[in-house]
Amino acid sequence: MNATILIVDDSPFIVDGLAAILSRKEYTPVCANGGEECLSILKTVTPDLILLDIMMEPMDGWETLEKIRENPATKDIPVLMFSAKKITPAEAREHSMSIDDFVSKPVSPSQLLESIQRIFSRRNELLLERLAAQDKGIDAAMIDEYTALRKNIEVDRNLLAVLRASSGMDVPGRNVPHEDVDAIRNLEDKVYKEKQRLQEIHILLEKMPEHIQGN
Repeated sequence: MNATILIVDDSPFIVDGLAAILSRKEYTPVCANGGEECLSILKTVTPDLILLDIMMEPMDGWETLEKIRENPATKDIPVLMFSAKKITPAEAREHSMSIDDFVSKPVSPSQLLESIQRIFSRRNELLLERLAAQDKGIDAAMIDEYTALRKNIEVDRNLLAVLRASSGMDVPGRNVPHEDVDAIRNLEDKVYKEKQRLQEIHILLEKMPEHIQGN
């Protein structure tokens, strides 16, 4: 593995520890001690993935993520968010489209590496599927929608698992705020609709004669 991973955390101790873990697996770590340094590094370095902490000062991870996605030169870099702070349903709803995965601190090396590999594997699979679809002349807008749905479903499922566990809503007798329950149910509904739409696209492509797929 020679992929470059930009580690962003305002704790030098955590940055050094994550860099050591990634180096042992032959990734190339690049270190940033905060959001501002991350954005500065991205002016000259294009990593294969950004490992971005949420709880940072003065610029937190969500603000840093927003600036990454606003920049045409960095908007497509996959971002793996991580935090000791429990992600809220509101944060999941607002940012799920912009991230590629989420893990909670303390994160085990195996869990972190599994998430990183999952992101790279998914992007490689989607790239191959995109190239195959382009070769068949399938409409570019449909390809874009398909690949976005594939990624969103996987990310949303992971966020749902994190939210359900952190809220304790599956624990009998646990009192969970109604707004949290509603937000989780809304995310579940979003996943359901995404899966329905993905299935619709599959059916459309199966029915569409190859010679007119691009028309």
